Amino acid sequence: MQKAKHPMKLFLGLMLCGCVLLQDGPSSAEEKPNFDCAKSETQMEMNYCAEQDFDAADAALNKQWKATRKVMVDWDKQLDANQRGAEEALLKAQRAWINYRDGQCEAEGFAARGGTMEPMLLMSCKAELSKVRTEELKTLAETIGQ
Repeated sequence: MQKAKHPMKLFLGLMLCGCVLLQDGPSSAEEKPNFDCAKSETQMEMNYCAEQDFDAADAALNKQWKATRKVMVDWDKQLDANQRGAEEALLKAQRAWINYRDGQCEAEGFAARGGTMEPMLLMSCKAELSKVRTEELKTLAETIGQ
């Protein structure tokens, strides 16, 4: 029988395998929590609900973005070639806004840095700023589209 040359490596490898086996398996993407976000009490529930709020706000923002972009593209089409740039300006503004949103919310998250409340602060901030931006894009589309 051959003696193990690196018993520490073998030990660490077995330990890692054991840790992997002890982890919970992946949950179903369709699995819904059994609590009402309006009545969330634990930090885990509040974090989850903040994430759901952001996901909804982000979906609304993306929908409005597409509509506003279409208005800007259509606007550009009616202008002389040397006057076009509405779509490009919108894209530039949106990229800057995303950087602003992410940086602002990261800064707000420092109020609970490293704590269990940090994800809730981050997601709540992103949701709120996304709702405001959605309204800005809607107003822009209505103003330009007239």
